[in-house]
Amino acid sequence: MELGLLSIVLHAHLPFVRHPEHAEFLEEDWLYEAISETYIPLLYTFQSLMESGVRVRLTMGLTPPLCEMLCDPLLQARYRKHIEKLVELTEREVVRTRGTEFHEAALYHHHHFASSYRLYDETYHGDLVAGFRALQDAGALEIITSGATHGFLPLMSRVEARRAQIEVGKANYIKHFKRDPRGIWLPECAFAPGVDTLLADAGIRFFFVDAHAIMFGSPRPRRAIYAPVITESGVAALARDVTTGERVWSSEVGYPGDPFYREFYRDLGYDLDYESIAPYLHEDGVRRNVGVKYHRVTGKVALHEKEPYLPSIASERAAVHAGDFLSNCQRLSAELVGTIERKPIIVSPYDAELYGHWWFEGPLFLKYLIEKIHYDQDTIRLATPLDYVDEYPENQTQTPSASTWGAEGYNRVWINAETDWMYYHQHRAEDRMIESARRYPSAEGDQRRLLNQLARELLLAQSSDWAFIITTGTMVQYAIKRFRDHIGRFNELYKMVAANRIDYAKLDDIESRDNIFPEVDYRAYL
Repeated sequence: MELGLLSIVLHAHLPFVRHPEHAEFLEEDWLYEAISETYIPLLYTFQSLMESGVRVRLTMGLTPPLCEMLCDPLLQARYRKHIEKLVELTEREVVRTRGTEFHEAALYHHHHFASSYRLYDETYHGDLVAGFRALQDAGALEIITSGATHGFLPLMSRVEARRAQIEVGKANYIKHFKRDPRGIWLPECAFAPGVDTLLADAGIRFFFVDAHAIMFGSPRPRRAIYAPVITESGVAALARDVTTGERVWSSEVGYPGDPFYREFYRDLGYDLDYESIAPYLHEDGVRRNVGVKYHRVTGKVALHEKEPYLPSIASERAAVHAGDFLSNCQRLSAELVGTIERKPIIVSPYDAELYGHWWFEGPLFLKYLIEKIHYDQDTIRLATPLDYVDEYPENQTQTPSASTWGAEGYNRVWINAETDWMYYHQHRAEDRMIESARRYPSAEGDQRRLLNQLARELLLAQSSDWAFIITTGTMVQYAIKRFRDHIGRFNELYKMVAANRIDYAKLDDIESRDNIFPEVDYRAYL
């Protein structure tokens, strides 16, 4: 007997990183690693399950910056070059490790990268977005949108700026997926009352929040976090379930900390002798992670004490953990179904990049979990938020509390002593963008081209990734430079708008660097 619904949500996002002015750029590797380790494995897993007759029903967010990068010819060509080098490296490693305790891991890595290359080139023809779109069209995925550049909506100074993030994100979704989005991943799950009105205006039917948004909402929820609430604007809000989330998120008590899973932080880029690894590094010759890892988590020991990784055992552990996850969902649903007097929906959202990139066995875990739900039981059903709303159209009306996910659950990760300086410049640019749109409400030709690029620079400056990176202390100088560059370019373009005079050489250069959203319309700021 069916007792509950499980809604797995995978939020796939990377900041827009594209540097045509450099032959190689370190931060572009974020995309290439995620393609090989997360996006291709997930796409192939869902497609293979569906083709074998297994019911797949998940929600997946593909943000506009990620879609734009996946479809960019320059980045596609650079990814092919990146993966070709890894196929060559791992082919050599299979020979070098023969007869050693690392041979099984070497074989596995070669198969992984060779398969990724073949799938990318021959099956998906470089267009992963089309692959995900096909899964949505087949009913396996509900793909949702996000803010145009993952801009942190509550920290924007003007409602027009918030609306533009949503509307540009929606337009980009329509371009890539050939239909209107029905759901949205609010960047950083950042909600403030009033945001839902903008979502309703855009035709969005549901969004996600962290648990405390609904638990501390007004009035108090009658069904805790195990049913949607409907905001005054008519949009459904669904809360993250903490218990199932912790089992995957946490490296301390969650599955990724299992001693037999692959260790993320020890990499062949540092383990191999320099002469052998040098051809596979960037032109600067600096050692860095290359994505080939021969050691397992082992336990709380130093990196040099990590033991050899055995993929066959790791696969067995993924199956065990999939069974444990399902058992916990069944137990939770059985406890809740009588209490809330209906089947609960357990919402389990994760950064998609956790599956494969950070937790190498993550896609395998999902495969086993989906198969177990399909074949081994009848109490839990995979569902999307709208599946639940269609089954239970009557839900409590509530105004969720202002909230985010992440540390402490409010805005601190994005505005603090390290990042507060950014918002003066961002808010001033928002004012100037709205002023410019109002000054030229019907621009055409080169004037429209200039205003569209002005909008792109503001959108890119608003990305929540820059403040997040600064707060977490990773690649801080890059994040600061990106924010300053976009604000600087915005100000250069604004001077042209104010003077009604275009420097075409400068505009050409900025357009070539920041070519995101060719469909953008600056009138989103009206």
